[in-house]
Amino acid sequence: MYPEIMVVPMREELTRLGVQELRTKQDVDRVLEAEQSGTAMVVVNSICGCAAGRMRPAIRAALQNANRPQQMFTVFAGQDVEATERARSYFTGYPPSSPSIALFRDGKLVHMIQRSDIEHREAADIANELKRAFDQHCSMSTV
Repeated sequence: MYPEIMVVPMREELTRLGVQELRTKQDVDRVLEAEQSGTAMVVVNSICGCAAGRMRPAIRAALQNANRPQQMFTVFAGQDVEATERARSYFTGYPPSSPSIALFRDGKLVHMIQRSDIEHREAADIANELKRAFDQHCSMSTV
């Protein structure tokens, strides 16, 4: 774990966008239970250099899209350990990855972007993938 002072700016980069932090496993369960309706994005934030440095600006750009998740959450890998482990337990079929972005619709995982999908791409490319996923799963006609 890193000193909290080091991760505060990385946390705030998402919370300033309206992304709610989940810091305990109970927080994660409360928002990701299968009975949830609508759309939710869960971001596994990370201090990891290039990948996380591309992911956060990509999210900022993608959230300018007309269609976007109804709810947005984040856990911080290596900091909020129990919350991160619990969030990853909902990412069925995917190994742990940080950073990563999961999109849920009606409690089901419908789109996943892992570190391997982030680290060799520019933020604009990642944002475009997110926008396509938002348009497919978060439009008013599909919710």
